[in-house]
Amino acid sequence: MKKQARITSKGQITIPLEVRRALGVGPGDQLLFEKGEEGMSVRPVRTESPFAKYRGIGHGGRTTGKQGILRRIRELRGE
Repeated sequence: MKKQARITSKGQITIPLEVRRALGVGPGDQLLFEKGEEGMSVRPVRTESPFAKYRGIGHGGRTTGKQGILRRIRELRGE
């Protein structure tokens, strides 16, 4: 894949969509620029698992919907 980007007077660039998708990055993510023998490389900085943001979103085996909510309230009240 070959893509170009222009540097603004403030030193900013817009990374093409195809490159962002290939790197798996989005707003707020950090990129690391490394100079090697073959030139410069860019890779995302991963400090935690990309799946960490989804941890805990499951319902833990509880039923959902109105009946599930009412059942959970009764459980919490000790009924």
